[in-house]
Amino acid sequence: MTDFQQEPLLTTLHALYTAFDPAAYLANLERRLEEHARQENLVLLLPSLFSELREGGALENILAQIQEVRYLKHVVVALGGTREEEDFVHAREYFGRLATPEREVTMVWVDGPRMQQVIHGIGERGIVIGEAGKGQSVWAALGYIFACDLADVIALHDCDIVTYNRTLLGRLFEPVANPNNDFRFCKGYYPRISPTERVMKGRATRLFVTPFVDTLAQIMCQRGHHELEKFFNFHRTFKYPLAGEFCFTESLARSLNIAYDWGLEVATLSQVYDQLLPRQIAQIDLAGNYEHKHQEMSEQDTRKGLHRMVVDIAKFYLTYMRSHGVPLDDAFVDMILHTYYQNALKYIRKYSFDAEVNDLGFDLYQEETAASHFRGFLWDAWEQSKGPQEAKLLPSWNRVTYAIPEVFAWLRDAVQADNSGQARE
Repeated sequence: MTDFQQEPLLTTLHALYTAFDPAAYLANLERRLEEHARQENLVLLLPSLFSELREGGALENILAQIQEVRYLKHVVVALGGTREEEDFVHAREYFGRLATPEREVTMVWVDGPRMQQVIHGIGERGIVIGEAGKGQSVWAALGYIFACDLADVIALHDCDIVTYNRTLLGRLFEPVANPNNDFRFCKGYYPRISPTERVMKGRATRLFVTPFVDTLAQIMCQRGHHELEKFFNFHRTFKYPLAGEFCFTESLARSLNIAYDWGLEVATLSQVYDQLLPRQIAQIDLAGNYEHKHQEMSEQDTRKGLHRMVVDIAKFYLTYMRSHGVPLDDAFVDMILHTYYQNALKYIRKYSFDAEVNDLGFDLYQEETAASHFRGFLWDAWEQSKGPQEAKLLPSWNRVTYAIPEVFAWLRDAVQADNSGQARE
C-alpha cells in the first residue's frame, strides 16, 4: 500500500484504494465522474504520433480502455508525425472507434496543410509558433478546443503507456473535475519499474531533474535568492515532474504558455507556479507501475534521446534563473554542474538501497555513468543558452486571440474541413 505523507506546499493524493477492492473503487470513481460530467464538459486531449498507430499494442489497449468510459464529452487527438493525407484518413478511422452518440472525436492534423496554413498565418503576425513536436501539437489542439468552447476540464496524457487502464484516466480527471475541490491543476506521478528487467527506469527524473533542482534550491538559498529558492522547492515537491499526465481547468489552460521542446513539463509547472495558489494544485498517484518507451542516452548527439531532453530542461532552468536576476558565467555554471554531480551520487546510493530491499537489479556503474553524462549535458545546455536566449515558449491562447481576433475561426474551419473529409482547394 502507498504511503499517506503530505508535502508542506501541495496536496498529494495517494493510491490508498489499493488496500481494498480496486474494481469497486473504479466503479465508484466512474460513477462520480459521470455525475460531474452532467454539470461540466470533460475533454481528453491525446497527443499522438502516427508511428504510434503502427506500433499497435499500447495504443490499442488505450483505446479499448477509453471506449468503456462514459463521462467524456469529447476526445481531441493531436496527430503529428505525418504529412500524408492517407495517413490522416487512416488515423481518423482508427481513433473514430471512440465516438459514441454521447461522445465526439476530433482529429487535429497538426502537420496537415490546413493546420500548417493556420500556424504559419499566426507566425506571419509576429507571434512565436515554435517547432514541430509534442508541445506545438498540444498547443494547436488546445487552440481548437477553445475555439469551439468544448471543455470545462481538460486532461492530457501520452499514447505510449503500456500499463494504461481506466483507473489511471479516472484518477487523472477526478481532482479537478470534482466541484467540491478547489484544484485547478493536477499532475500525475507513479513508479517506473521495468516489469521485464526488474530495474528502476525514469533516469531523467531520478538522476537528473531531482538532484539538479535540489541543488539549485540549495545554491539559491546560499546566495540569498529566496524567491528562486521557493521556485525550485516547488518543483522539487513534485514526485515525478516529467510525467506527461496532467489535468487543468479550461480557464487556466487558456492562460498557459506552452513549451515546444523537451522542457514542456517543467515549463508547465513554472507557469502553474506563477498563476495559481498552492491550494489550487495537487499531484496524484496514478498507477502502481508505469511503462512506456524509453529514450536512448545519445551521448554524442545533442539532438536526440536523453541528451536532448536533459539539455532542453537544463536550458529552461538556466534561462529562468537569468531572467530572474541571477547572473551566470562559466565559473558559476561549472560550480553548479559539479555540485549537481555530487548530489546525484548521493541519490544513487539511496536508489541502490531501495533496489536491494525490493529485490530489483541495480547497476551502480551504469547509474553513475549516466549521472556523469548528465553533468556533461549540463555544460552543453549552458553553451547553447548563452547570450540573449529566451525559453522556448508558445504564447498563451489568451495572448494569441488578443493579437488575432479571427484566429479561432481559422482553427475551426481548418479542423472541421479535415474531419469532414473536404478536398483541399
